[in-house]
This record gives sequence, structure tokens and C-alpha cells, in this order.
Amino acid sequence: MKQTLLAIAVLFAVVAGAQEVNIIPKPTKVETQPGNFVITPATSIVLSETGLERSAQFLNDYMQKFYGFRLPVIKNGRSQKNNKNNIVLDIEQIDHPVPGAYAMIVTPNGIEIGGSGSLGTFYAIQSLIQLLPMEKKKSLSVPCVNIDDKPRFAYRGMHLDVGRHFFPVSFVKKYIDFIAMYKMNTFHWHLTEDQGWRIEIKKYPKLTQVGGYRNGTIIGRYPGKGNDMTKYGGFYTQEQIKDIVKYASDRYITIVPEIELPGHASAAIAAYPQLSCFPDEATKHPKNTVWSGDSTGKQVQQVWGVFPDVFAPTEYTFNFLQDVLDEVIPLFPGKYVHIGGDECPKDNWKRSDFCQQLIKEKDLKDEHGLQSYFIGRIEKYLNSKGKQIIGWDEILEGGLAPNATVMSWRGEKGGIEAARQKHTVIMTPGAWMYFDHSQTKKEKEDSVTIGGYTTIQKVYSYEPIPDSLSTEESKYVLGAQANVWTEYMRYPSKVEYMIFPRMSALSEVLWSSKDTKSWPDFEKRMLAELKRYDWWGVTYSKAFFDPANNIPELKDPALK
Repeated sequence: MKQTLLAIAVLFAVVAGAQEVNIIPKPTKVETQPGNFVITPATSIVLSETGLERSAQFLNDYMQKFYGFRLPVIKNGRSQKNNKNNIVLDIEQIDHPVPGAYAMIVTPNGIEIGGSGSLGTFYAIQSLIQLLPMEKKKSLSVPCVNIDDKPRFAYRGMHLDVGRHFFPVSFVKKYIDFIAMYKMNTFHWHLTEDQGWRIEIKKYPKLTQVGGYRNGTIIGRYPGKGNDMTKYGGFYTQEQIKDIVKYASDRYITIVPEIELPGHASAAIAAYPQLSCFPDEATKHPKNTVWSGDSTGKQVQQVWGVFPDVFAPTEYTFNFLQDVLDEVIPLFPGKYVHIGGDECPKDNWKRSDFCQQLIKEKDLKDEHGLQSYFIGRIEKYLNSKGKQIIGWDEILEGGLAPNATVMSWRGEKGGIEAARQKHTVIMTPGAWMYFDHSQTKKEKEDSVTIGGYTTIQKVYSYEPIPDSLSTEESKYVLGAQANVWTEYMRYPSKVEYMIFPRMSALSEVLWSSKDTKSWPDFEKRMLAELKRYDWWGVTYSKAFFDPANNIPELKDPALK
């Protein structure tokens, strides 16, 4: 009798487990139904229309990687839509202002997906992947379910800094896959920094030959416990960038390249000293840090921080930057180019006779006005090439360039100000969206980080539209993104550790309806998601289980 009851209990557990749906980000509407559909190597992917090939390819690549087999693809298969044992991909007309809505029905006979355009179909594939069992076998049971889903924000982004530390093409592609699987659509690629220039510019080969490498790197948290005295660097060729851009495009992800100006320019100045206000002065580095190699002349920085040697606002510099942008623009088909604009010290401009004269000639108020002039010239040039600029919120200082989008990182104040000026805004406040912050207060758990303290709970509680904006003003908030600055992330495994599980929380903040967000419900689904991380073989933080972090709603007065 006991054995019979045990067998019934096990059977019930198996059936209940098969019916459980743990999709992140949470769909708008989910209705579970009795039964399952079983995917086998005999199951076909039926494409009802052209333009759905990318979705089929993504699903098959995932199947091959994790289950060891691919499914046959039937193109122009509208006549076979009603056959059994098919995964049918279709395009439907779904009325929703943000692209990407979809509907999915799983019955014991098959799966039907209808996306609002091919984009919606691709997002449905991501939900289907999360319904698959995390066990390598040839028979994959999918719970019967009806899903209607749609995204909330138009801009759903992740950023990666490859200037402080360089990452290979293979990892950049893996990072893009993470973005895709969480239904995000933008990869902000931070390509130039004080510590390294990472994009090949054929007209200026020294940018990568010289600016792409530094002679050493500090050890440990700034100011460091020494220097590793090892030459470090790397860069992406234009052919590699084209390959990565196509890879992202195949996953419906737009890449926003960032070319930093007028600050964070040490690597470029090391390559071409005449870009500096004082080309004959040696590069300065903090006295309490250890330097490796030559300390004369212009050098790529080996420590982290903000440095006074910035671009001089000369015609030579503007011509140089225009030449650089002329090579960047054809590589990235998206409408945005990020121009930085943050943390630009004005010290050299203040002591430069040329800069002071330029301020008078242009009738500028001060050095902040000079930065606005600098940004404005670059924006005008990019606009003439059909591009729009994004800049960090410092571009508000001295007057905002006419068509600029503001990325608000120093809290929300800059974003609120820009929205009230009717400029589009992307929210990325440091207290909530900086994934270089520690996830726990246990130092041993997080190893070395830049500091801060941003838990998954805090990320989940973020609301991108500030209460202080009116309904009309809030329309200028395009969405949000998390920033991954890599001072203390030398290896891909550390990047994974820093983004997971916080990236899962962010995806729900950006995709799911504000009214359906629930920490207890998300927490339950996250337990299944942690198993998926193991299934994927990614490194992730266990701080989710830290009782000190388990606060469902966190408010930070400093943010506002």
C-alpha cells in the first residue's frame, strides 16, 4: 500500500512539474492547460511565411547545443499548419505600440506561434526555450499553455565595457545571446577608454597599435597593491565587428557603439598626442599607484579613474573624430552612436590659452559651455550622416545638443530634466543599474568589485518612469539598461557572475507590465531560473540566497 501511494505521489510530482511554467520575463497572460506536447527529432518547424528563418535557426542552434539534435524546417508550409507534431511559426497582426508582441498555444498535438512581425515570433521562441526540460534527451515534454505577451518598453538594454578589459569575439557573441534570451533588444558596446582603444580605424592605425595596449594593470582595488607589469590589450578588426553586428541582427538586437569624447581619451592621445591640449606633457598617473614601463610622453593609462588629459577642441581633433566616425558609421546600421560626454575634467581647458580664446570667440559662458560646443559639433556631424547621438547626462551641462538622447546615470535627475525638455531618455541610474556593484556585503563572495551594493531585489524594484514626470513627459522615457563596467572583471566568468541573476530581474522590469510585477512570484520563478544557469553552464552569484538581501521593496532617497 505504501509503495502504491509513493508511486502515485511521484507520478503527481512529475505531472505537476511538467505543468509548471517559470518564464522570465513574466508574460502578460499565461493559462496552463492539461497535458503536454512532446518534441522529438521527428517534430518539424513549419514556417508559414518568409522572414521567420532567424527564429527557426535560433531554436535549432539551441536544440543542437543543449539536446544534441536539430529539427527539420519546412519553409512556405502554410498548407501543413494543421498537421500534428509541428512547431508552427506564423506572423499575426497584434495591435501594440511597442514591437514584439506574440501569442503561443501549446496543445498535445503541437505548438502554434503567432508573432507581431518576425520580431514577436523570435520572442515567442525565447519563451518556448524556457518551457523545455533541463535534461539532455531526445524526448522533450512541453506543458500545454496559452500565452499572450507584449513588451512594455521600447529600449531594453545591456552595456559592456571592453575598454578596461578586452573580451574575445566568442564571449561578445555569448553576451549577445544572453541579451536575446531575455527579450532585450539593445547592446551598448563601450569601445574606447583611457585604458584601451578597441576598434580598428584604418586611417589611424596607431589607435590600436599603440592605444590598444597598456604596459601593465594595477593589482586589486584602486589604488592597488602593485602592478602586474604585463602588457595587456587587444582590439576588434572591422571584419570582426561586421560579424558581431550580423550576429546581433540575427537575434533582433541593435548594437550602439560608444566612442568616448571629449574625456576618457588617454588611449587615443597616447596614439596621437596632438589630440591633447598639451601634447608635449607626459601622461600623469596618481602618485599612490605603481606604474609599469615607460613614463615619458603620452601613455595608455594603467589604473582606473578620471584623468585630466582630454581631447583639445581644435580643428585637428574635430577632423580626427569625423574621420573615426566615418569608419564607425558604416559598421553599425542602428540609428544611434553613443558619444560618451561623461567625466570630462576641465583642468586642461582652463589652463589652455587656445581653449580660453575659443570660449571668448564663441561667446561661451565657461568650460561647460565649451563641452556643449564640442558635443554640439559632433552631433551636427552625426546628424548629417543620418545618425543620432546618445550621451551620458553630463551633456546637459552647458546646454543640451538639439537632438540628443540622454542616458541618465547619476541618479534620475538628468533623465527627468531631459524629459521635461522633450528629449528622449534612457534610464541607467548607478544605484540601481550598475552591475559592477557588489551583490552582497560578503567580500569573499563577490571578490573585488568597484564597491556599491546593488542586490537582485533592488534591481527588481526599479521603476524606470519617475513619479515626478507627467503622463506626457513620461513618454520620453524609452526604457532602461544595466551598465557593466569592467575595471574588476578581467575574465568572462566574472562578467557572467556580475550580471547573473540581476539581468533576469532587469528583463522583467523592462518587459513585463508594471501591474503584474510581484517579488514573491518572481522569487519562485528564479529558483527554476538558477537551475537554468546551471544547465547553461554559466557562472552566477549565490547572493540571491543571502537573507540580508531578501527585502522585496527597496527605496533609495538619493536616487531621486
